[in-house]
Amino acid sequence: MEDLSCYHCGDTIKSRIIFDDKSFCCNGCKTVYEIFSESGLTSYYDMEAAPGAAPSKLEGKYDFLSNEKIVEKLLEFSDEHLQIVSLYIPHIHCSSCIWILENLNKLRPDISASQVDFPKKTIRVTYNSEKINLKELVIFLSSIGYEPYISLEDSEAGAKKINRSIIYKLGVAGFAFGNVMFLSFPEYFEVNEFWLDQYKGLFRWLMFGFSLPVVFYVARDYFISAYKGLRAGILNIDVPLALGVVVLFVRSTLEITFDWGTGFFDSLTGLVFFLTLGKFFQQKTYNFLSFERDYKSYFPIGITRINPEGKEESIHVHDIEKGDRILIRNEELIPVDGILINGNARIDYSFVTGESEAVQKESGDKLFAGGRQVSGMIEMEALKSVSQSYLTKLWSNDVFQVKKEDSFTSFINSISKYFTIVLLLIAFSATAFWLFLDVATAINVFTAVLIIACPCALAMSTPFTLGNLLRIFGNKKFYLKNAGVIEQLANADTVIFDKTGTITSNKKSSIIYEGIDLSAEEEALLKNTLRASNHPLSRTLYDMLAGYDITPPEEFREVTGKGIEAVHQKQLMKVGSAEFVGNKTLVPSLNTSVHISSNNEYKGRYIFHNEYREGAADLFAEFAPEYHLSILSGDNEGEKLRLENLLPEKTEMHFNQKPEDKLNYISKLQQQGRKTIMVGDGLNDAGALAKSEVGIAISENVNVFSPACDAILDASRFGSLYKFIKASKKAMTVIKISMLLSFLYNVVGLYFAVTGQLSPIIAAILMPLSSISIIAFTTVCTNLIGRKI
Repeated sequence: MEDLSCYHCGDTIKSRIIFDDKSFCCNGCKTVYEIFSESGLTSYYDMEAAPGAAPSKLEGKYDFLSNEKIVEKLLEFSDEHLQIVSLYIPHIHCSSCIWILENLNKLRPDISASQVDFPKKTIRVTYNSEKINLKELVIFLSSIGYEPYISLEDSEAGAKKINRSIIYKLGVAGFAFGNVMFLSFPEYFEVNEFWLDQYKGLFRWLMFGFSLPVVFYVARDYFISAYKGLRAGILNIDVPLALGVVVLFVRSTLEITFDWGTGFFDSLTGLVFFLTLGKFFQQKTYNFLSFERDYKSYFPIGITRINPEGKEESIHVHDIEKGDRILIRNEELIPVDGILINGNARIDYSFVTGESEAVQKESGDKLFAGGRQVSGMIEMEALKSVSQSYLTKLWSNDVFQVKKEDSFTSFINSISKYFTIVLLLIAFSATAFWLFLDVATAINVFTAVLIIACPCALAMSTPFTLGNLLRIFGNKKFYLKNAGVIEQLANADTVIFDKTGTITSNKKSSIIYEGIDLSAEEEALLKNTLRASNHPLSRTLYDMLAGYDITPPEEFREVTGKGIEAVHQKQLMKVGSAEFVGNKTLVPSLNTSVHISSNNEYKGRYIFHNEYREGAADLFAEFAPEYHLSILSGDNEGEKLRLENLLPEKTEMHFNQKPEDKLNYISKLQQQGRKTIMVGDGLNDAGALAKSEVGIAISENVNVFSPACDAILDASRFGSLYKFIKASKKAMTVIKISMLLSFLYNVVGLYFAVTGQLSPIIAAILMPLSSISIIAFTTVCTNLIGRKI
């Protein structure tokens, strides 16, 4: 009877189960198919034949997930009705897996969202904890063939175990290659009597034996990838490599079976060894860059800690320790898990969950990292130190990703789409020609063509160039959300700057008060009102005022672009624009002003004499010849004359700009075909930062962070912004040159391969060497570019 394979998992059927005219190997696979069928997800099987895995028996295996303390350690986030967990799933291997795992909400309505990280084989699941708990979720995933790997000691243990397989394969291939070369020596040196008379057959079959684990274990990934691609109707780059290995193995086996010759086992094992060595090198290098990215690209965020004496001090988030008492101001991000001590806590967890409705918390409640306080200031006690990798994860959350086209990525995808077809046409055409002249040469030509023209170097030029530059930028205090931002920086032709807190320095402003003197009680309330705000002018004025006892306002409200108001013991304090505080008749000052009213009685204004950042004039002079420059300011035109003297002549200046005005201005430029960079302080500019091709937030060690921005620039490196953008342009040039080099590699290699002058083993050596040389070229070039910043 013909062997049948399971419709779901592809395993050979021993005991056939028929359902819906389809064959299954067990009731588990049949049940999974039923679940998918009932939920309208049978297109899962259209993407790839037998993409699933047979569900395993789980009786009692996950009982430990009934322990709340254990579950708490595994959860990323937990609130009244919502929990988020990231699980490592080793079985994730193809597009079908991604599709079904990101449609879990169609299988279980109590799962609201699921997001797969394919390279890390992880899934981040958001679910209703009242309807399904973590244990039930894990059992459900296992029931559809995606059993998570859970290790309480090390959540990454599973991933590390899987990643070590390439080392085992490299060892097997190296051992086999060395022994096959040793056994080939008699023929190389033509030791005729000894070789032909006694040990010829033994040595040849030993070489065959050594080749078996190389072909069926080490090279297995190429076969699987090629097979899955063909079943899905895709000619991926592993098809020619797998074909080359098969041709060498079959031809060599036939030669020793019929005593036609010694075969190509040396070339075969050498080919697979060098392919594996190249893959190992690429993986190690890319992992290194990824590690540098995770470790180096932290946000330049500070936080206010209240010391045992009750005094406030600004510290870096890395310095937060368990038990520290932390002050979180309005619109600040909570950097660590903690317990609320006091204050009116309304936490916006949309950065974590995607849900915009703020959650009310009371003293003693647990607060999770990633939430944003949106109702005044609060005090909390840290339960752990900051996890910077978590903040990186938060910043990269797909909820806030705006799809921006990466032309190089799409260019490479379009190349790879046709590359294999062209390569196979060349290989078969050249082989057909050589078959009329020399069969042995034809086989060599066929395998050499398939091997030498691998586009690995082409595919790696972009990620290695951008990845290394990402690391360099991080070292120099310019933190990018991802490598794609570099390409957007290089393509930009317009740079737009906010004024207050961006080109002006908060730390160097001088302040003069005009108006009715404030009583000590009013000034204390003003100080405590400003204490809750993160606006640059609020922070500057707060630092200038005399010290008073800390008495948090009972009510607090901040209106973006207008001002703030607070109530304490029935006394109302408003701070902001003249219109906001209730004075519409006042003649505007020529300088930036913050107006004050107490109990709706206008008191006066603080006039700021701005100091522009060091190097601002030089920076604009660098930008002027190549870029369209604009200043968008929420202030009046008081600084216009000073700015005209400071900035290049053609710089556009727009004043009295509300957040929506800035957003509309950028939209108008984009309609004209311009590629924009918006540089702001991350507060009133959030909409403009998100709308522009690249949004850059300037940070002065303040814990204000928005996923709307694509990059964060430390204020101390403001004068280097042009150099960062210029470096991005140079990086794109490096990619173009490396692509050209890769193309030349392929053209020259194909010439020697087609003309029969290149043996398969030399091709196998040259292929990873070409990749290594491209990696070396891009790394050296980007390091040289980085030195000039």
